[in-house]
Order: sequence, then structure tokens, then C-alpha cells
Amino acid sequence: MLVRDGDDGLETFMLRRNPKSEFVPGQFVFPGGTLDVNDQVSEELELISVGLDDTKASKRLGVETGGLAYWVAAVRECFEEAGTLLARIDGEELALTDPKVHARFQTHREAIYSGELTIVEMCRIEGLLLNLDGLRYVSHWITPIGPPKRFDTRFFVARSPEGQRPAHDGGETVESCWITPEEAMELHEVGKFEM
Repeated sequence: MLVRDGDDGLETFMLRRNPKSEFVPGQFVFPGGTLDVNDQVSEELELISVGLDDTKASKRLGVETGGLAYWVAAVRECFEEAGTLLARIDGEELALTDPKVHARFQTHREAIYSGELTIVEMCRIEGLLLNLDGLRYVSHWITPIGPPKRFDTRFFVARSPEGQRPAHDGGETVESCWITPEEAMELHEVGKFEM
């Protein structure tokens, strides 16, 4: 979950899934997804991560090993789906305000989504470190028995970087907005904001 301080309090960034999607078509969701094979813990993954190693990440999630993969997947999915990359360059939070830099990272976003590039490769190319200490673990949910697709999901929250503007990708997601949790629930209850 990406959050920011808004005029009416805490706002969260939500994406509307493509109405043609197989899973929750047309619904508003937080950026997120599944672990990729490239998220698996490796020495390279630890070298591009700030604030956590696999031992600490696993302990926070209550798993024996492999916890770092969940944190990296959260960063990668946020970048793929919302265009926001929780990373540092030269010790500073990554900013994408320069149009040329933004365009270059948009190309990286598309390449990671398509599998042509891994997040580790992008970090090496750009000299980035993933800002894992900017993420907070929130919860672990497993969908109830019954629906045809079930998910075992871990939720993380991060402040949206000031030098970046999250946006939907135009494919998997077709609309996006900043909204307070209260407004989202009120609109959902009257059928105007499907979640």
C-alpha cells in the first residue's frame, strides 16, 4: 500500500483493474502481486537491498528463510503496477521528476513487467539500492475457502516518494486515484467504488 498525507488525512493509492481481467475485473486494489522466480533470495538480492537482509526479513514475517523475497516482490510489484520505485541512488530517495529519467524508468518498468529485465539488473544498471527499510509489514491474509482462486497475501505499507507520481499502467490497471480509507469505504458501500 502506498500512502501519503492528504488534505483530509491519510490517503492510499488504489488502482482499478482492467474490466477484462480474469481476477477481480474492474475492482480497485492496492498495487501488489506474486513472487517471481527473480525475487528469490540470493547474494545479489541482498547486495541491492537497504535496511534488511534475509535473516531480518524472515524474522519479521515469521518464516524460517526466504523472507527477503517478499519485501523485494512488494517493491517490484509497486514499480510494475504503480510506476513507483522505492529505491535510493547515491544515498538519496530516487526522484523521477526529470522527464528523461522518468522515460528511462518507464522503459525499465515495461521491461521488468515483460520479463526482459530483472529488478536486480535494473538496480545494477542504474546504481540503485532498494529502500526496504521504507517498507513496513502490515498483515498476512489468506482468502477463505470457496472462491475458485485463493490467495495467500502479505501486505506492506510505504510512504509514496515525493519525487515520484504513481500511475496505473494502462494494461493490467486502467485507472488510479488517491483516496482516504473512509471515502473508499463510503463509496464502496453505495456501489460506487468496487473493491
